[in-house]
Amino acid sequence: MTDRPGAPGASPIRPAASGGRLRVVHVVDSFGIAGMEKGVGAVTNGTSDEFDHTLVVLRYLHHTTVPLPEGTEIVEMGKRPGISLRFLWRLSRTLRRLRPDVVQTRNWGSVEGIAAARLAGIRSVIHGEHGWSVVDPHGRNRKQVLARRFLSRYVSEFTCVSKAIRQWLCEEVRVRSPVTQIYNGIDTEVYRPGPEGAAVREELGIPADAWVVGMVARPDPIKDPATLFRAFRKLRERVPHACLVPVAFAPKEPMDGVFPAGVRSDVAQILRAFDVFALTSLNEGISNTILEAMATGLPVVATRVGGNPELIVDGETGRLFPVGADDELASILIEYATQPELRGAHGAAARQRVVSGFSLPAMVDAYRAVYRRVASPVR
Repeated sequence: MTDRPGAPGASPIRPAASGGRLRVVHVVDSFGIAGMEKGVGAVTNGTSDEFDHTLVVLRYLHHTTVPLPEGTEIVEMGKRPGISLRFLWRLSRTLRRLRPDVVQTRNWGSVEGIAAARLAGIRSVIHGEHGWSVVDPHGRNRKQVLARRFLSRYVSEFTCVSKAIRQWLCEEVRVRSPVTQIYNGIDTEVYRPGPEGAAVREELGIPADAWVVGMVARPDPIKDPATLFRAFRKLRERVPHACLVPVAFAPKEPMDGVFPAGVRSDVAQILRAFDVFALTSLNEGISNTILEAMATGLPVVATRVGGNPELIVDGETGRLFPVGADDELASILIEYATQPELRGAHGAAARQRVVSGFSLPAMVDAYRAVYRRVASPVR
């Protein structure tokens, strides 16, 4: 176990929070650069005026550019694969040492934190669901469903990022605690239209007259990049000057017109280099990258799954298509490439939708209310 900045020194028990501040301990499986991590960063920074935050990472901390409040303690547990009662006991001792007012776990990978909190005598537990993985893209793994249902008796309140996930928790998992749905929020001053995309195009070697399709996604099979690559080949047949910029993933073999951008910390600038944004996921909770692209003034073309229809108004701010339908995706992209006025209208409507309905302050205030509601100090 590794304690990062802010870890206690010789004292085995951390002192209680002072000045009326509450302590929230966030338990995650791992921590990198994906949407869940961005949400943790936004909420911890946005509520640091009232709450002290600690991050407990069960497995490992990836290279991450997600900012956390200054002085945030990060405890890296180094968990090995599989279920271990010994690890559960060690995690419960860690939670007892940290003396939280609230423990928040996130997604399937951190559900051990619910049991560990119970062992530590902590009753104020929030569990958040942000999306699915490729091993269980629709949340139907029977063992996981039953485990979530059982553990829900030890959860004070559930949070989730979409109405689709809320319905799944209530109707399929049948959790025994209240469920609060909170949309992700976007900083529309950071994610906005702007001229910086020209420099990005020059850096990547993209021709000045190119028409650019972009996709930002972690390299996870649930994002189904193969559908995007198939559709792009068909797009190039009709629009030879089309280019594709995949961020954080790449085709297995080089493709004409494809300019992989690697893992980037300047996503806001990268998005300004695109003409349209595509996302081909098998399932989604609420995609931060969709919201970021919409805030940048891009029309978004995405699969009709999970929370995507809650973000994209089909035919007004972008387009939706079925999973794996590369022909339909190619046709939509061709339409945008050949009708710039349509692309402009949908992009402008997309930004307005994010500005009016998916603000960062609204998300932060919603989590603040949940923390206040659930907190009941147990020492």
